[in-house]
Amino acid sequence: MDSKRAMNGSPFDKRIKIVFVLGGPGSGKSTQCTKIVEHFGYTHFSSGDLLRAECKSGSKNGTMIQNLMKEGKLVDSSIIVQLIQKAMLESKNDKFLIDGFPRNEENRIAFEKIVNIEPELLLFLDCPESELEKRLLSRNQGREDDSVETIKKRFKVFTESTLPVVNYYEQRGKVRKVNAAKPPEEVFKDIKAIFSSFQQGNHIGYQDIAIEGKPEHSASLIERCLPFLCIISILLFLFQFLLTSRQLYTFPH
Repeated sequence: MDSKRAMNGSPFDKRIKIVFVLGGPGSGKSTQCTKIVEHFGYTHFSSGDLLRAECKSGSKNGTMIQNLMKEGKLVDSSIIVQLIQKAMLESKNDKFLIDGFPRNEENRIAFEKIVNIEPELLLFLDCPESELEKRLLSRNQGREDDSVETIKKRFKVFTESTLPVVNYYEQRGKVRKVNAAKPPEEVFKDIKAIFSSFQQGNHIGYQDIAIEGKPEHSASLIERCLPFLCIISILLFLFQFLLTSRQLYTFPH
């Protein structure tokens, strides 16, 4: 991706690291994000929190979002992405955890199109539905979204909409799965090992969005093509030599 146009052309002259955190409802995303922030200094954003904050701000955008939510309509992916982008630009940090996002392929495509950056990593909290259901029901806070019927619907939406995003990034080698069925402290031990490795620069790097292009990729491409270029040059030389020789030794009849 064109790093100079990243963040929609906004002045963001720093090297950043983006991590998506996904998992089924009740998998402990917020709990683990809090621990990651404490231990590794990331800034944590939740798309839901950003939408609620925008609604409370009283802005024109916030009023529109509030009306959509009241009508039970989905907020457009581009609006959510712009809120995330704005929060990143206003932050002084260069490492971001984005929790519960992207929820679907539309979110993912909008993020990569508008922000123009792929995540360095997708942390997936993997947990069986039976355990997730037990956790959600044990909350027992009278929440409307904690009924068995509603929980089943949330699982269905997660499976159909969010898992394809996980599969997409898994194919790109960006997914790190942890067993989220274990107690939170044990889950974080696994997460800590992953992030400690990344902090040391293993398997993950910063994306420089202040400099156009990625020279290291260009250099790698030239190195891979160099042998073929040499062979082609030699063949062209031999062809020209043979052609010249034929002309020299060809006499008119």
